[in-house]
Amino acid sequence: MIIDATNLIAGRLATVVAKKALLGEEITIVNAELAVFTGDKKKVLAAQKQKRERGAPLIGPFVPRQPDRMLKRTIRGMLPYKQPRGEKAFKSIICYVGLPKRFEGQDIQTIEVANVEKVTQIKYVTIGEICKLLGGNV
Repeated sequence: MIIDATNLIAGRLATVVAKKALLGEEITIVNAELAVFTGDKKKVLAAQKQKRERGAPLIGPFVPRQPDRMLKRTIRGMLPYKQPRGEKAFKSIICYVGLPKRFEGQDIQTIEVANVEKVTQIKYVTIGEICKLLGGNV
């Protein structure tokens, strides 16, 4: 299953993907940098910076700065990744920045439940913007 993350709320996308992965589906997510976190931009960035600066650089916790890895880390939070079935499900999920050429022309789906247009709150920030401000290569 190939999912386009454009304008999808990251948390809602993560729950749907986690459930499908636990059922044994192979899931590929494209355009990971266009998924969104809802909320005021300043508050979201402050929370991400605080999460990034927590701990020590060599000890952890390690927070990704690339959009595809940040989305995959969000999905990991919805899985029992320390158990064998959660580990297997997590390995069946692949995230990409942009749309790779091998997926062009294939059936790419979206998740209507997770679309940002369905939410009354209009404030949101994309994962790509967050990663750019955290110093990642986007």
